[in-house]
Amino acid sequence: MKSYGLIGFPLSHSFSKKYFTHKFEQEQIKNCKYELHPIVRASEIRDLVESNQSLCGLNVTIPHKVEVMAYLNELDEAASEIGAVNCITIDRNGDKPFLKGYNTDAFGFAESLKPLLKTHHKKALIFGDGGAAQAVKYVLKQLDIPYLTVIRHVKPGTILYSGITQELLKEYTILINTTPLGMLPNLDSFPPIPYQYLNEQHLAYDLVYNPEETAFLTKVKAQGGTIKNGMEMLTLQAERSWQIWQK
Repeated sequence: MKSYGLIGFPLSHSFSKKYFTHKFEQEQIKNCKYELHPIVRASEIRDLVESNQSLCGLNVTIPHKVEVMAYLNELDEAASEIGAVNCITIDRNGDKPFLKGYNTDAFGFAESLKPLLKTHHKKALIFGDGGAAQAVKYVLKQLDIPYLTVIRHVKPGTILYSGITQELLKEYTILINTTPLGMLPNLDSFPPIPYQYLNEQHLAYDLVYNPEETAFLTKVKAQGGTIKNGMEMLTLQAERSWQIWQK
């Protein structure tokens, strides 16, 4: 029996377990299971791998995406540049398990964003500057799309929400929310931008997927903009993890 799983803490709600359990059943993938491994500290990953000899691959969620890198043997290029890992392969062919980290969030975001891009989508505003934002920045660099990071407090290399003007929004027509604003249960929260200046030229992408349409997306849609939530990104990154584990 091959075992795969998710590490993080807490793990009360897991898209990954539901997704992979369903995948194994639907595609009749035999002798595979997906389990949750709630570990408080990222350093516990080594003990987890040693004590679960059937474990072949792991997904990583908050709060361990950054800290876990210190306990891995190797990182792929994307994970190294982004500074976060959400997928790990476990190679047991040597004396000790060899753990390699990947970032499949970047793949999921890129593949779900690219079909939506039009010729007038030349620059992006990124709301938030946490771990998810780093994967978004990595993808935008790959696509040669300049961006500005928007945050609530002054920090070098960023702008404040109060700095978003009508003129800026004419130039920056891709809007990406990487914050938890609008996520259940805070349905009434949204990035504080002047929505009245948006129009059909704007593309809004929200990494939040629950609810399906956040207040941010609703407000952009009301102005005629194109909207996209984070569900496809999530499923694409999960499928990319599976491909990596099968190599």
